[in-house]
Amino acid sequence: QISLLIGFISVNNSPWTDYSAYSFFQIVTMCDLVMILFFYIMHIFRVYRKLTCVSWPLAEFLHYLIGTILLLIGSIVAASKSYNITGLVAGATFGFLATILCVISMWSSYKVSCITQSTSK
Repeated sequence: QISLLIGFISVNNSPWTDYSAYSFFQIVTMCDLVMILFFYIMHIFRVYRKLTCVSWPLAEFLHYLIGTILLLIGSIVAASKSYNITGLVAGATFGFLATILCVISMWSSYKVSCITQSTSK
């Protein structure tokens, strides 16, 4: 979450040369931040226990998968349109870092929710 926030702030405070590339990057980072915050709130208040009709491990896995793909696309576009402006390069770098961290988080949530359930039966 911190790397997404740093990437968003870096891009937001830099002069833009291509508006569409960086607005897409900002929208993807903000949507990913909001969804991560949503899942944290769901876990903190244990809402998943009351809403049993939703498969929460699958919902979290799909969130990380879609967010990671969109973040990777946004980071590639941001890196290709950075024109060596340091803030934009830093934003793209933190976008790639957040992509790697999302893949690790996706793998760990899959491993915890799916592999441990299948071995415990």
